[in-house]
Amino acid sequence: MTEDLVDPRRSEPPQVVSERETLEGWLEFHRMTLLLKCEGLDDEARKARPIPTSLLSLQGLVRHMAEVERSWFRRTLGHEPDAPAVFGARGSGDDLSRVDGADWATDLHAWEAECDFSRATAASMTLDDTRAGRGRPVSLRWVYVHMIEEYARHNGHADLLRELADGAVGW
Repeated sequence: MTEDLVDPRRSEPPQVVSERETLEGWLEFHRMTLLLKCEGLDDEARKARPIPTSLLSLQGLVRHMAEVERSWFRRTLGHEPDAPAVFGARGSGDDLSRVDGADWATDLHAWEAECDFSRATAASMTLDDTRAGRGRPVSLRWVYVHMIEEYARHNGHADLLRELADGAVGW
């Protein structure tokens, strides 16, 4: 069992920085956490659904977060409301559930590309800039907080999935 592994690619943001640096730092922290939960496993372990009542897998979580990044940063903030889903039809759940034939390198690349797009979109905005999201204005600040919450929740799932895969805990 691995406890409290440290990886130089991931660290908590400094405690005394600007609001934007704090939000960006925590979002990057959680993005890296998800990646670390998936590293060092083979395809079978990343695709495993070890909880009988759930369709969750580590690879499915990466695919899902690619869709979430796309939804908020590309469709809402990036003015591409008609951007198609990365995996299956929008709202179909294919991102989480259809991993059996999925290719890890392709899925990882798709998630990384959406994260890169998200960073570029956010860099062009202030925290108070707003766009129409789900019929009402939404600010970059709100999207950052929501994304941190979304990653944190799913990283909790990833913690359990990784521990069931090989006993590894921490990160």
